[in-house]
Amino acid sequence: MELTARDFERIPRTNLHVPVREFARLWLAAERRGDALAAEGRGDWYLTGVQMTCSWLACAFVTFNYPSGPVKQRARAPITRGTTKAYEELIAAEAEAAERAVARGGLPGRPGLAEGAMATLAWTWLRSGVPPIDIEHAQAG
Repeated sequence: MELTARDFERIPRTNLHVPVREFARLWLAAERRGDALAAEGRGDWYLTGVQMTCSWLACAFVTFNYPSGPVKQRARAPITRGTTKAYEELIAAEAEAAERAVARGGLPGRPGLAEGAMATLAWTWLRSGVPPIDIEHAQAG
């Protein structure tokens, strides 16, 4: 996903309990790392959880490539898969859903996704103080 300054300007400040600049660095690093892995034909469910959570918190629109062609849609919540735009109460509920998913051992067929989402929500919403990925390493690819 290619991010622009406009994507960062649109982030609802009430959706984050970290500075927007720090969140933007995380989101950009996660997307760049994801793009690098995709170019290598690899994936990482944990990183996907981080990316999905960032996109959802930012109320971003993402492009899904279907056999019939690309479709732009609002980012889905990472655990509940809801399409409602993220807002404070919904973020709190998503964090609880992520905690439950991690406690159950994750999401079937998507190892690490719930953990990536939970780590992102813990940092951005629950104020854990620890970013979900090493931003400098992620940017290095």
